[in-house]
Amino acid sequence: MKSKDIAIVGILLAIGAILRYFLAMLHTPLTPNMIIAFYCLAIILIRPKVYEALGVGIVAGILSMLISSSLFPPANLISEPVGALVCFGLYAVMKNRTTLAPTVTTFLTTLASGFTFAAIAIIFVSATILSNPKYHGNMMEFVIAFVPIVVITAVFNAVIVQILYLPSSRVLVRGQE
Repeated sequence: MKSKDIAIVGILLAIGAILRYFLAMLHTPLTPNMIIAFYCLAIILIRPKVYEALGVGIVAGILSMLISSSLFPPANLISEPVGALVCFGLYAVMKNRTTLAPTVTTFLTTLASGFTFAAIAIIFVSATILSNPKYHGNMMEFVIAFVPIVVITAVFNAVIVQILYLPSSRVLVRGQE
């Protein structure tokens, strides 16, 4: 990866982390993971190699873990690299097929990352989930509460990336001329 590409990834991950941190401070019932949106945008814009995309996911996972207010922050160390690899693969397949490739890729990437996170949380902190009065000792209530959050976040991330993709790609093309 060229130093220019590393700078783009760094800037986009920093923007995502700052936005996620700011949104977490608002203590809203839904805190979208803006880091996913911005690492998707980075992967879509620079089209890295597979191991470079994995590296982006690992850095995103570390950032997400550090600023997370979630049930089990270390799950981000797995869910974000999974998301980055899904983004890499999906965009490679879809980029020449539709102008909505960034939207579809980001939506499905967010679902993959979010549901991977949920599965890891269920495995590692099921006792905490079951003892939480909010879920009435029922794992299905956790799943029912978590699914809409992931889907809403996926829609939000997909819209953000589609809005930012065109101007970002134009700026990159100008920078190469």
